Amino acid sequence: MTDAHKFIAIDGPAGSGKSSVSKAVARRLDYGYLDTGAAYRALAWHVLEGGADTADAEAVRSAASDFPLSQQLDPDDRRVLVGGVDVTDAIRDPRVSAAVSGVARVPEVRLQVNEIFRRMVAESAYPAVVVEGRDITTVVAPDAPVRILLTAAPEVRAARRAGELAGSDAAAVGEAMRKRDASDSSVVDFLNAAPGVTVVDSTHLDFTQTIDAVLAVIERAFDADKEPHHG
Repeated sequence: MTDAHKFIAIDGPAGSGKSSVSKAVARRLDYGYLDTGAAYRALAWHVLEGGADTADAEAVRSAASDFPLSQQLDPDDRRVLVGGVDVTDAIRDPRVSAAVSGVARVPEVRLQVNEIFRRMVAESAYPAVVVEGRDITTVVAPDAPVRILLTAAPEVRAARRAGELAGSDAAAVGEAMRKRDASDSSVVDFLNAAPGVTVVDSTHLDFTQTIDAVLAVIERAFDADKEPHHG
């Protein structure tokens, strides 16, 4: 797999803090940052924009075969463009959010989008890219030097996610998250760490402690890499 050594792979369920933690880690290390969920959202937007329904797997496959995606990898400039159209805000629209799982459920589409991720990382000017999503540690970059599953207890994740959404009811948010995790986990297993993947459980950690825990995992992996091998 091309340039897997440039991947810092971080997986985790909704509300685990993987986006904010990944961005903070990328800033701290001067690495790139890739939000893989944004690519799936952009593809959902692309399908809807073409007048198709994301529940129609054939329409999704057809849209994916002509998907001119461009994503900035700067953690402070995360613009997403499809064919030159800036869709950074549009892909956060509830209509798009509701359509994403239909896109992510098509196996051939995942294969195709995964190739886009690998190419983006390989071609980036950054020494490494923090790539976060649902199956980065297992499918996209199983041989990445750093593979982390960032998780937290379900009620903690629901409370954090509700805190991000003004005036949201934590119970309703928790239910929506459970549904999303259940739907996504039928496609990829992101709740259990694969062999070789380090679990960072942030249930009892605050934001800064979680960042430090992830940085420690990265540092350990790179230090181990530098150790002289006697053979």
